[in-house]
Amino acid sequence: MPPHKLNRVLLAYQVIIVNLALLSIGMVLASHQQLISLNHGPWHKIYLAIWLIFLFDYVIRFVSATSKKKFLIENLFDLIALIPSHPIFVFFRLGRVVSIIQFYHLFWRLGWSGGWSKKLHNFLYDTGFIYLFSISLVILISASLLFSLFEHRSLDQSLWWSVVTATTVGYGDVTPKSEGGKVVAAVLMFGGIGFIGLLTSTITDYFTKNDEKDKAVKAIEQLTKQVTRLSRQVDKLETELRKTKRNRTKQK
Repeated sequence: MPPHKLNRVLLAYQVIIVNLALLSIGMVLASHQQLISLNHGPWHKIYLAIWLIFLFDYVIRFVSATSKKKFLIENLFDLIALIPSHPIFVFFRLGRVVSIIQFYHLFWRLGWSGGWSKKLHNFLYDTGFIYLFSISLVILISASLLFSLFEHRSLDQSLWWSVVTATTVGYGDVTPKSEGGKVVAAVLMFGGIGFIGLLTSTITDYFTKNDEKDKAVKAIEQLTKQVTRLSRQVDKLETELRKTKRNRTKQK
């Protein structure tokens, strides 16, 4: 197949993926409002078919990736979106939409790319925030699934418990009773303190460094203005000296 035709096919496929991602999110929102049911009926079949398409898409991209480790790290949200135990994970398909937008540089083509997009990219990738955030999500979701299994709780309650535990808030409305649940809680508390602390320090360091850079830039701008003023004054003095010398030579 010629390259231009292959690019068109790839573009059409990416458009379909974006539409399916948005459709599945819309279905989850409609299900939450009890407008449709995802547990049975035709909407359930459509929802399952979309899930299978995203599963096939992920497997194909994983197999064709040159670096499996890099692919797993960069597409962690896509993997989380494939968890079938709760519809809330469908919202992670927005990560696939964002990756397609980045691939085609849509912000740049629409003229929206500027300083804010560069700063956002630096914050997410250069600081390693996106990787820490992804690992933290994996820890929270894994702990929630295990807690739900050991404590026979709903995933909603387990997710709430994992967030409260990892952030050391500890409301106490949901507590582990089984031995397995207590082990999961202990691991999550240590892991939560570590990674939440790293996330907080990363955000603090980023803004602190940006403030220092802004101060340095302002100081340089002020020095530049002062140097410009001094150079103008020096030019004026040189001009006056030349005029004085000319006048003296004429008088002689």
